[in-house]
Amino acid sequence: MLKDDVLYKQAFARDLPAAKGRENATPKYNFATGHNNPEAIPSVALAEAAAAVLRREGKSLALYNLGGSALGYRGLREVVAEKLRKHRGIACSADDVLITTGSLQGIDFVNQLLLDRGDTVIVEQFTYIAVIGKLKTMGVEAIPAPLDAGGIDMARLEDILAGLAAEGRRPKYIYTIPTVQNPTGSVLDMERRRRLIDLALKFQTPIFEDECYADLIWAGEAPPSLYSMAPDNVIHIGSFSKTLAPALRVGYLVAPWEALGQILALKSDGGTGALDQMVVAEYFREHFHTHIEMLTARLKRKLDVLLEALDREFGTLVEITVPVGGLFAWLKFPDDIDVRTLSKPAAELGVAFNPGNEWSVRAEDGLHHIRVCFGLTTEGEIEEGIAALARACFRATGRPASSSNIVNAALT
Repeated sequence: MLKDDVLYKQAFARDLPAAKGRENATPKYNFATGHNNPEAIPSVALAEAAAAVLRREGKSLALYNLGGSALGYRGLREVVAEKLRKHRGIACSADDVLITTGSLQGIDFVNQLLLDRGDTVIVEQFTYIAVIGKLKTMGVEAIPAPLDAGGIDMARLEDILAGLAAEGRRPKYIYTIPTVQNPTGSVLDMERRRRLIDLALKFQTPIFEDECYADLIWAGEAPPSLYSMAPDNVIHIGSFSKTLAPALRVGYLVAPWEALGQILALKSDGGTGALDQMVVAEYFREHFHTHIEMLTARLKRKLDVLLEALDREFGTLVEITVPVGGLFAWLKFPDDIDVRTLSKPAAELGVAFNPGNEWSVRAEDGLHHIRVCFGLTTEGEIEEGIAALARACFRATGRPASSSNIVNAALT
């Protein structure tokens, strides 16, 4: 804590978030953060990639942006363009790609490009927590688009757009995570994608497409990206945080040059970490497909363990939205259980999870939901952690009545 006589404390800006402590305790069963599986990090191969690219191009580290474009390391932009062409149907070149410091920087750029205080945007009813926070900080009104099992309810989205138009208001964008939606895990099908694009054009509203999880699908293939279907009306972002390693902080943004050139003028950081870009490019140029196959197989196995544990420990108490990819599952408790009451007893047992109200534009929409991430925890930790979560739930609510065939009254 700062002393009262520290002069710059008096100069702190208003509305700062709560200060962090010097150390953040790591929960034993961390279901709250989208970390990757440590065992899936190809450490040896990454070391070899780093050595190879440094021997070949290391002298370019003497120059900002490696002596090239502020768009980022060309080798990585080529890898991104090829990946998007093969897997997301996007016809773009390396010159249409901006490398960002994680997808969060891409979100900041799009917001800087399109938003002013007092503007309106449409986001999915449940969505990425960082997006909600950033919009609030900017003084932008976020209107929730209702979701069902298939993603955005297009009829209700049309009603929202029509209502705003009747008021003389036009949203600055529609933010969507159409492929492995965060936190619900849904995938928008082709019919809804076409309908979304039609509505965006009808009401002259750009689409902001976030596809950070699109590569992590184990059940079939995802429909083409929205950008591939309407490149003049969509800004697309993605990331290597989920497919490789979040600590590398490498993401990307694709947009028509009218937008990309303006965004490039906002990127005044001297360039995203060059070595990170070089290593990702060197490794994924040869190993993208084999790496994704390995990673998704491990994640699918962890999901299976999670689903078995939830069935064993909670029975029919929770409804599970089973994802076809990604790192998390979305759970719904009965309407008389407020999940906020589970946080403290769960923490006491070493369990961390995401209460749904924090991932909701309107907090009341998520009071009965939680997001459970399974990328970091081992299979054994998943089983132990879900059993501990069931005990915490019983302490808070008296349910589930039994877990693992044990009467929970004996576990209080």
